[in-house]
Amino acid sequence: MDISAQIVHIGIVLGVILLSMTLHEAMHAFMGYFLGDDTAKAQGRLTLNPIKHIDPFMTILLPVILALTPGAPIFFFFLPVPFNPNRVRYGDWGAALVAIAGPLTNFLIAFLAFGIGVLSGVITSQGVEATLVGQIIMLTMSVNLGFFVFNMLPIPPLDGSRVLYAFAPEAVRRGMEMIERYGVMVIFAIVLIASPVISQIMITCMNAIISLFTALFSV
Repeated sequence: MDISAQIVHIGIVLGVILLSMTLHEAMHAFMGYFLGDDTAKAQGRLTLNPIKHIDPFMTILLPVILALTPGAPIFFFFLPVPFNPNRVRYGDWGAALVAIAGPLTNFLIAFLAFGIGVLSGVITSQGVEATLVGQIIMLTMSVNLGFFVFNMLPIPPLDGSRVLYAFAPEAVRRGMEMIERYGVMVIFAIVLIASPVISQIMITCMNAIISLFTALFSV
């Protein structure tokens, strides 16, 4: 891949990530507001403006540092959308709906990208066309499925943990709350320590979802 192609590829990746994570965080905010909590709105997060969802360190600086560190996994986060679980309707189940709204948005984006690829003839039984459109569709699918699977891992403070919290026994809840106090540093440590295992889990789940899409669209 020559330099110009690399620049185009990087631009597409950054564009897909920015759009996908903006929608992910915005859907958390909109769901929270829909369920009665205006915390996100009061902090200006009820918006599709990506600038409002970017954290200078976790979104920009940290990925650059990791990219320049040999062997380090690329890791980043957008600014988490705040919400008050005590203010949303339906209690813990309402909080779970707020949490799952983000990952489900990524799942829907990936599904739509696959569907567009099939309907446009970019995706066939032979694979994905090696064109610019094919590249965009493939990256949109892989990035969003990656976000979906990773965020659904039941590890605090990821979204999947909030879903698990809704029906977990009290002892498990207390343990999850203790872990969540350390926030994103827990995820950072787990990614650094167990990166190969997490990567294998994600690849397996993503391949299973793509197989499901393939079956649904009869490709």
